[in-house]
Amino acid sequence: MDKPTAAENDRDVAMFEVADAYISFMGRFSTPLAPLFADVGLVGVPATAPILDVGCGPGMLTAELVRRHGAPRVTAVDPVATFVTAAATTHPGADVRRASAEALPFAEESFDATLAQLVVHFMSDPAAGLAEMRRVTRPGGRVSACVWDHGGGTGPLSAFWRAVLAVDPTVTDEATLPGSNAGDLTALLTAAGLGEVSEVPLTVTVPFATFDEWWEPYTYGVGTAGVAFDALAHGQQERVVELLRAELGDGPFTMSATAWAGSGVR
Repeated sequence: MDKPTAAENDRDVAMFEVADAYISFMGRFSTPLAPLFADVGLVGVPATAPILDVGCGPGMLTAELVRRHGAPRVTAVDPVATFVTAAATTHPGADVRRASAEALPFAEESFDATLAQLVVHFMSDPAAGLAEMRRVTRPGGRVSACVWDHGGGTGPLSAFWRAVLAVDPTVTDEATLPGSNAGDLTALLTAAGLGEVSEVPLTVTVPFATFDEWWEPYTYGVGTAGVAFDALAHGQQERVVELLRAELGDGPFTMSATAWAGSGVR
């Protein structure tokens, strides 16, 4: 095997830096959310059954599914090459592929459970994505999705968005994204043809030793929030930090975040 070139090594380092930044930013909330969501999405699913993680990102839910079902029974997809590389490297026994929710590269009725953690609101076509999840799920199997409660103001980024909107009311936040309000997932899953649909709130609480520990990942430019913060003028950025520090204090403190989780039967 040829030795990797310097350019290839630099590319690989850059890819993992992107994944690490995302994990530092949202992984601190989505990691403890994963077991709660798995409890919802794996109801009635045998431990020996094949399962699919749609929009796996760097693999926070994938890790929980591997822990419960074993890597050979877990398949995961994501449209972002950086995340696919990170998830595949972390879970070498799982089948991790690059694909979008709207065009899953699997035959009909391939899985007993199909789950999408914190993905529906990023799908280009949520209806098509959930329909694809239903298509690849076996009759009697379960299709599930969860999204942070951005609309209700109890998501992990809610304090940030309140401060940003106080500084610049013209900024578009995440409150109207699909799945971000109570009842959204129920409607989407029902429209996709799922039965016995239910929806529940899932809440995690994360401790932070200092304000700076909580705040630093916001400066990485990751996700919608990172892009929005980068777009503010320097003075506006300083004001956002001032408002948040006044609200949260210097630490220690805890931050709670709630997601809506919907699930239905094929």
